[in-house]
Amino acid sequence: MTQNRTLHLLNGQSMYDYFKRTHFLDGELLIPFNEAMCYGDTNDDIFSPQFSQVRAKVHHVTLEQYTEITLKPLKLFLDKNFTHLSLWFDVDMFCQINVLTILGWLDQTDYKGEIELHIVGDKYELMDHLSLKAEGYYSIYKKVLIRKEMPKHILPAFLKSGIELYLNYLSQNSELIRYINKFKNLSEEMLVSKLIVEFTHYGLGDRQYLEMLNRVGRSKI
Repeated sequence: MTQNRTLHLLNGQSMYDYFKRTHFLDGELLIPFNEAMCYGDTNDDIFSPQFSQVRAKVHHVTLEQYTEITLKPLKLFLDKNFTHLSLWFDVDMFCQINVLTILGWLDQTDYKGEIELHIVGDKYELMDHLSLKAEGYYSIYKKVLIRKEMPKHILPAFLKSGIELYLNYLSQNSELIRYINKFKNLSEEMLVSKLIVEFTHYGLGDRQYLEMLNRVGRSKI
């Protein structure tokens, strides 16, 4: 392991590109987490070959493409080639389910180090910061993402909020599905744009919303 090596794990390519473009954390080691764990099936052996096969299918890409896009940038993380780990994520559902997956893997692989979690806003400005340990998160991951059940005790509070949104957002009575049905006469492009603006607390993008429109049986207009 490299001495005094801080690894900054960012939620996605957009945040990574922004930090690089603005020279934020200049000289530091930054890598993106290119996943959307709040959508689609998963596997209880996080980042295993079986996990990768399931997630590649969710994203409609080959296993090779998934490896190149998601796993290859995570190599230093998966090899635990760091002495300090720093996470940078938003409070929205999208980001928090990604956080849960990362903490779940660290717990699954018995990582005992301190983790710095930085919470950023819509424009990537720092909003909050806390330290935590990856203890108990693997069981939460399995309960939430595999069994779709709400755990009794979840910290921090914004992770709990993200999980609550995740467990409800694809149900027939969720605010997202009701909104889609209310504006079902709009074009897909316009409806997706409205969803992104109206429901920022979910953090979903156009790809996830298009999948949702197909899932609820809404034909293209």
